[in-house]
Amino acid sequence: MSSSTSQLQGIDRAALHRIVEVSARAHGAEVVDFELRPERGGWVLRVYVEKAGAAAQRLSTRDAAVDLELCASISRELSPALDAADLIKHAYHLEVSSPGVERPLRGERDFTRFAGHKAKLKLREALEGQRVLVGTLGGVANEKVRVAAGERAIDVPLSCIDSARLVFEFGPQARAQRGNGRIPGSRPQVNTLKRH
Repeated sequence: MSSSTSQLQGIDRAALHRIVEVSARAHGAEVVDFELRPERGGWVLRVYVEKAGAAAQRLSTRDAAVDLELCASISRELSPALDAADLIKHAYHLEVSSPGVERPLRGERDFTRFAGHKAKLKLREALEGQRVLVGTLGGVANEKVRVAAGERAIDVPLSCIDSARLVFEFGPQARAQRGNGRIPGSRPQVNTLKRH
């Protein structure tokens, strides 16, 4: 399954991941994903982190969420490390944040972790006449994830998935959990301007 590789053409993704992972681990977090993409204000390197062990413990997005202080700490350490490595040759903004309730799903581990949750999958090619599937994840077997969409279930090969993310549904339970005005698992983030 594709990650953000297409957004990192010309940059050593493995080297970038090592640098990002070291900074995240030093602060009790783990990397969910990262992407480098052009936006209206220039290039943005977006790093998504959650609490260390969240994937292994199969934590919910709410329980895995990190706070603004942790994002700021990671950003402060990561910024000079990225400058020293000089992997990105142009100016960019660094954003460190929690992936939020509509977090991206990357690979078998995430599809297994979030079985029973609603997700949106974009496929590389149509499957049963559809390139976009929205439904409840039913787990992974034989390198296929089962997606229950209405009355039917479709087994989607992981290799056919271009991108996937959880879908947050507003409802009575979500409103009751909101409490402080924030949606559970919403994204705190830190922005840092980087220039070379």
